[in-house]
Amino acid sequence: MCGIAGVFSFTNSAFRVSDDYLIRMRDVMSHRGPDGAGIFFSPDRRLGLGFRRLAIIDLSERAMQPMSNEDDSLWVVFNGEIYNHAEIRTELEARSEHRWKTDHSDTEVILHAFEQWGIDCVHKFRGMFAIALWDAKQRQLWLIRDRIGVKPLYYSIHHGRITFASEIKALLEDEQQKRAVNEEAFYYYLSFNATPAPHTLFSGIQKLPPATWLRVNENGHVQESRYWDVWDHTEPLTKVSEAEIAERILSELRTSVKLRKISDVPVGVFLSGGIDSSTNAALFSEGHGQPVNTFSIGYDRQYESYPSELHYARKMAQVVGADHHELLLRETDLLDSLPQIIRHQDEPLADPVCMPLYYVSKLARDSGVIVCQVGEGADELFCGYPYWNSSLRLQRYSSMLPIPSALRNVGLASLALVEGGPRASYRRQWSCELLRRALSKRPVFWGGAEVISDSQKRHVLSPRLRKAFAEFSSWEALRPIRQRFEEKAWEPSPLNWMTYLDLNLRLPELLLMRVDKMSMAVSLEARVPFLDHKFVELAMSIPGAMKTRSGVLKYILKKAVRGVIPDELIDRKKQGFGVPVFEWSDSQFGEYMVKELKDFCEGTDLFQFEGVLPFLKKRGWAMLNVALWWKQYIGSTAPGSCGTSRAVSTEIQPARVRSVPLSVERSA
Repeated sequence: MCGIAGVFSFTNSAFRVSDDYLIRMRDVMSHRGPDGAGIFFSPDRRLGLGFRRLAIIDLSERAMQPMSNEDDSLWVVFNGEIYNHAEIRTELEARSEHRWKTDHSDTEVILHAFEQWGIDCVHKFRGMFAIALWDAKQRQLWLIRDRIGVKPLYYSIHHGRITFASEIKALLEDEQQKRAVNEEAFYYYLSFNATPAPHTLFSGIQKLPPATWLRVNENGHVQESRYWDVWDHTEPLTKVSEAEIAERILSELRTSVKLRKISDVPVGVFLSGGIDSSTNAALFSEGHGQPVNTFSIGYDRQYESYPSELHYARKMAQVVGADHHELLLRETDLLDSLPQIIRHQDEPLADPVCMPLYYVSKLARDSGVIVCQVGEGADELFCGYPYWNSSLRLQRYSSMLPIPSALRNVGLASLALVEGGPRASYRRQWSCELLRRALSKRPVFWGGAEVISDSQKRHVLSPRLRKAFAEFSSWEALRPIRQRFEEKAWEPSPLNWMTYLDLNLRLPELLLMRVDKMSMAVSLEARVPFLDHKFVELAMSIPGAMKTRSGVLKYILKKAVRGVIPDELIDRKKQGFGVPVFEWSDSQFGEYMVKELKDFCEGTDLFQFEGVLPFLKKRGWAMLNVALWWKQYIGSTAPGSCGTSRAVSTEIQPARVRSVPLSVERSA
């Protein structure tokens, strides 16, 4: 796990890569790699690769990057892990033409695999990765992102060169990289809590989409290709019994967890006490010689919007005999961590869970753990959210109503009249939005992290943007995903649409992005067993009816893990990882939010403050993120200044950190 950066200057450009230029790009990400740093330049200085190292596998200096093959014709910088690297290496070692310099580096496996199979080598890799590979013979730069999008990779093409990095802030070290708002991406952000690839909120800076490679030659010609789609790798399990499918799920998940235990440094587990993290902890502890380290977050008191889950986490920690660590957070921790959160997000992520993720990552790192497993993905693969059931019912009702086209048009025209103004109830506004989608013959479900609907944006956006986007819809971001779904899905059901959309949008652009940014902020690697691509392919081969039988969320996953974790954890009411921002909005945090948004609205032309006010209670975090991001990265001429008057405090007071003593024997 590392930070990578680089630049490739095209033949029509006089630009040459200097040491200072590349080192600034590299070292602004020093948090991603505190264990070492390296650089490489092509002889003509048109190509430069930078690397910050977080040593996880093969800790020797020989495994340092940038790394070359035996004749220096290939160079690579790589962020992530190839979990099956030993298996691939064995296959390559059977061929005498490869010479090895390391003992067990997965980075070197990438080089020799590319030598052997070219870009098709990516189909061999089982892991999470953002790879930049320089082919000196062909004078081509390859950028590659893993199938699910666990690891981010950004790039920008400007002034006769392409720059790339693990983080946007590295690209901003190029003084010719403009800092401006991508207003189309901003419109999408307000819908989806994050900006969908290839967009970022920075004009001119793009994200490489998941499961995609990009090739750039010395003339600046760019070719992009999507190399994997889950529907191309499914085998419909329509004639397989429920019991056998449950067995397959547990077997594949056990393999995934085992692969993610591979490390030369300590590994732990984030534990909330829900099904997903508890299953991670249970499977991780199987055959493990030492107690697993588990880490949990709670709050300083009980909040109605987010009841404490710590007793469930302690229960699971006792079952596996873990070395269990807890941290209690307060409202002041949110305010203190905001400068760090905004800086490390790079672009807004409208999810307050970034705050507890930051602190639980720091708790793990301060406890001597370098790698942690997290539970993202299970809810999306197995229908774990209560509101998904509501969306499914609404979609069924919509499909059952044979409304003539003329009547649909009348209904659409009438919605603006019944919807009400900006102070109409939130429920009423969303009901009208969902009805609008149904009347337009579009899916009701537009993603599992919707913030503000297209109709609500009419009240929030500035007059200029309202006019600019009068005929625009966030459906444009979903259209290519929907097209792939309709062309490829073996079971094009509403449930599979929901899963496929979140696999392509919410997971890579929000949930996995927040995990990567907050964990790497404190030099911690996060691994995601439920999103191993083989496990995802299995999950998408299961008929949808088996995932929610009798309306039970995660039905088949619960059946698979029953007996692995306590029934009490399986059968308890679903509760997501959350933050009590609803209550905090009525106190110091709320005052801070209003002030920052008022200043932002007065200094920019994106929101109108009177339209924002009615949404602050439910959606204020999304808008505050934009305001603080703009202040740090666009409005401020001083890079690194977050524009907040509060001092940054990342010290965790010992009274709020607890290592919970457990006297229960570890389970087998």
